[in-house]
Amino acid sequence: MAIKEIQEEIVDEFSMFDDWMQRYEYMIELGKSLPLIDEQYKTEDNIIKGCQSKVWVHAELDNEKLVFTADSDAIITKGIIAILIRAFSNQKPQDIIDADTAFIDEIGLKEHLSPTRANGLVSMIKQLKLYAVAYQTQLN
Repeated sequence: MAIKEIQEEIVDEFSMFDDWMQRYEYMIELGKSLPLIDEQYKTEDNIIKGCQSKVWVHAELDNEKLVFTADSDAIITKGIIAILIRAFSNQKPQDIIDADTAFIDEIGLKEHLSPTRANGLVSMIKQLKLYAVAYQTQLN
């Protein structure tokens, strides 16, 4: 599935909930289903800078597609990174680089997060795109 299609699916899922408490609960559930990072990658190098909580992200290239795994020590943050990984994992690096992240605004995520969590969200997106740039450079 293309990134845009996955993002639309996520927006549709979030629109099913009437209030933000239900959306937070859904994000926590998504966090529980996150493909977990291998313990060996829970290092300082894989921590996303700019997040209040600890968030580790690892990326590797598999068949010219980036596969992300992650973990966090906070349940909401784990849900946020789970949404991003769902949208961007198993995609070509160039597609990740070119991807629009407006779906985050469409689900209203940024406006319902504390300022520090919203900054963390921006840092997570930036980090996933940096991984894509690094791997795209290797492919060229």
